[in-house]
Amino acid sequence: MVSEYKQVMVLRTDLKMKTGKKCAQACHASLSAAEIARSKNIPVYRGWKRSGQKKIVLKIGSEEEIRKLFYDIQADGIAVFLVADAGLTQLEPGTVTALGIGPDLSSKIDKFCKEMKLL
Repeated sequence: MVSEYKQVMVLRTDLKMKTGKKCAQACHASLSAAEIARSKNIPVYRGWKRSGQKKIVLKIGSEEEIRKLFYDIQADGIAVFLVADAGLTQLEPGTVTALGIGPDLSSKIDKFCKEMKLL
C-alpha cells in the first residue's frame, strides 16, 4: 500500500485579511511546519516531497478555535506551527493568523481536519 501524505494550512476568516495577506500567512505556515516535520520525521517528509507535496488550505473562524486545534495536533505528535503576525501591515503584532499542519500521513491529519471547509 502506498502512503498518502499532505500538508494543511488553516487560516482565520474572522480577521478579514486581504488576499495577499492570506497568501503570505499560508506560506509562513507551510514553510515553518514543513521545517519542523523534516526535523522530526525525515522519511515522512521525503515521502511527501516525492509524492508531489500535496497542500490543502482550510478556514477556521476564531483565535480560540485555531489555538485549540494547534494544541490537539501538537499533543498527537504531528508537526504543527502557529503563525503570529509581525504586525507590519494589516494586523496588530502577535495576531494569530494561520496554522501549518504537517506534512504527515493524510490519515493522521484527517482526524483533526476532515470536517473543515476549504478556504
